[in-house]
Amino acid sequence: MTSYSKIKTAVEGPAYRITLFNPERRNAIGPVMVNELLYALEEAEKADARAIVITGEGKAFCAGGDFSQMTSGADANELPHKGDYADLLLAMTKCPLPIIARVNGPAMGGGLGIVAASTFAIGQSDATLGTPEVNVGLFPMMIMAVLTRVVPRRKLMEMMLLGEKMTADQALSAGLLGSVVPAEGLDAAVGELVKKIASKSPITLKLGLRAFAEQDDMDLATALPMLRGKLGEVLGTDDAREGLMAFLQKRPPQWTGK
Repeated sequence: MTSYSKIKTAVEGPAYRITLFNPERRNAIGPVMVNELLYALEEAEKADARAIVITGEGKAFCAGGDFSQMTSGADANELPHKGDYADLLLAMTKCPLPIIARVNGPAMGGGLGIVAASTFAIGQSDATLGTPEVNVGLFPMMIMAVLTRVVPRRKLMEMMLLGEKMTADQALSAGLLGSVVPAEGLDAAVGELVKKIASKSPITLKLGLRAFAEQDDMDLATALPMLRGKLGEVLGTDDAREGLMAFLQKRPPQWTGK
């Protein structure tokens, strides 16, 4: 595996786990962490993982932007530049593997962008989430693009213009979290979701996620013909034939990922 300084990575069964690691600043995200995350997303796909889990070290998910990194010089041990925060959000939304945000504590600003760009988000009940940028004279410009895809317009405006923190239950109602569980049940909930994902055909999920990302910005008249072709691509896989045969024979399918 690649050596990182601001994240930790590990293969845990079918999951590739990425831990945001900047504990002295509550895992605040800066250019070095962003760049390493882009490398890790590619590494996860090469590792034949079935899902990616992103979480934070200690008691925080991500406190937001690390302004100290933004103003300091480059680290001599830094990996070659792959992209910035906008590139990271785009890579996450186009990732062919499901991404699960394991929200183990505060997720603010840039950290909330990671939550919104993930495929799934499970938060522990005492987590807080928000876009506090306006309180220091800034505005959540880039994360607006992913927040608007999961949060209703009026709620999003309230979040961005007032900069108030939300409880996990409020974030659930706003669509930022898919489920909320007690802290002691967080790992079990994430593990159960990974297990469900791993039980599906990997090639079907990859093709489906890629098609979803491709049609996301299309109008209906453009999207439907494209998706018709994507359906044909799925039907041409060995796993689709196996799944249909298993259904007719009333047995569990045996996926090959082809």
